[in-house]
Amino acid sequence: MKVRVLRQIAPGTEPYWESFDADVPGETSIAGLLDHLNYHDDIVDDHGAKTTRIGWECSCLQGVCGSCAMVINGVPALACETFVKDLKGDLITIRPLQKFPVIHDLVVDRSVIHENLKQMNICIEEYQPEPRESRPEKGKAYLHQYMAAKCLKCGLCLEICPNYGSGEHFFGAIFANDCYLVSARNRSKTAEIKKLYGEHFGSGCSKALSCMDVCPMKIPTIASMARLNR
Repeated sequence: MKVRVLRQIAPGTEPYWESFDADVPGETSIAGLLDHLNYHDDIVDDHGAKTTRIGWECSCLQGVCGSCAMVINGVPALACETFVKDLKGDLITIRPLQKFPVIHDLVVDRSVIHENLKQMNICIEEYQPEPRESRPEKGKAYLHQYMAAKCLKCGLCLEICPNYGSGEHFFGAIFANDCYLVSARNRSKTAEIKKLYGEHFGSGCSKALSCMDVCPMKIPTIASMARLNR
């Protein structure tokens, strides 16, 4: 099969496509495919010309860190959870996330995600549960809090979002889920959180919900939105 990778030497340099030949089993993940291409000391492209190792990030390789987020055959996905057998055709195209600055090849700078959350102080400072005697059965609410807390901050939802640009004003689904989570765990912050939510998510979201389609943790963002609105 052919593998085309959009490469970039360093920030500000011109990106370019480079093609490789690969013969791997269908059960190989894209992370494994990249490892296969990088394995030899003398790496060559599909014309036999010497080239350099492909830069990409990984940590857990088990779908729980989000480091290997990239665009595979036009779809934002984790390289460790995307398998060759599930891709159509004999050509695989891989490029970095385009909503973030490229550092090198498939490695991007996603610090804007954390900087926006820090700037808005969207963090759980103190858990303030309601008095036990006033609490109704909240099993579903707690389950959703657990789901929202599984966000990897991988950026796949921002990559596919038609409303997200560079993160200067609209912060995307990551922000919406964290707003819900902080409000649910500390009701004293609800009014403040809902104001920030409206300014940096609610006023810009067109409800395309493509974010839920690509989320590796299957977080039901629309439920976070509904619960916060309530």
